[in-house]
Amino acid sequence: MYHLVVFASGNGSTLQAIIDSIHRHELEAQIDLVVSDNPNAYALTRAKDNQIETYTIQNKNFESRDIELSQVLSNYSIDLIVLAGYLKMIGPNLLEKYTIINTHPSLLPKYGGKGMHGMHVHEAVVTAQEKYSGATIHFVNQEYDKGNIISQTKVEVLPSDTAETLSQKVQSAEKIQLIKVLNQLIHHEI
Repeated sequence: MYHLVVFASGNGSTLQAIIDSIHRHELEAQIDLVVSDNPNAYALTRAKDNQIETYTIQNKNFESRDIELSQVLSNYSIDLIVLAGYLKMIGPNLLEKYTIINTHPSLLPKYGGKGMHGMHVHEAVVTAQEKYSGATIHFVNQEYDKGNIISQTKVEVLPSDTAETLSQKVQSAEKIQLIKVLNQLIHHEI
């Protein structure tokens, strides 16, 4: 079995997409742990509703958080960490020990970096009157959204699109893309 740990800071809709794919037998994996920096993240509720262990990060300091997570994760056999709407920088201890991927709601390198997440990205894309946006899945390194790109899915930005409608389109594409990438990683195709 392929063992996943999912990090999420908010709603957890991407986490739910992974859970649903596992339940539908579209993904030969199991989620061993859901980690959040936000004790009120709905992602934690989604995990508990599916009998998945959860962990809420205690340390706010970058170095302390890295040590804390390294200690917690050492108790698990982890094949992959998935950042699914997780907003904190990953520290060197985790980067050295684990393969980590991130989902990002734009066609990187455009609209990436610190502070560029969720609706901030979609508002920037709409304001810039881009013709296309999309989703990127990339390996995580020591810089926000700078790791090697694994996959991108393009969506058309219509003149009538708002940040909200674009968000819905990108999220839908992102979830399909993530399950495809996870299957490729599980089967060693990446």
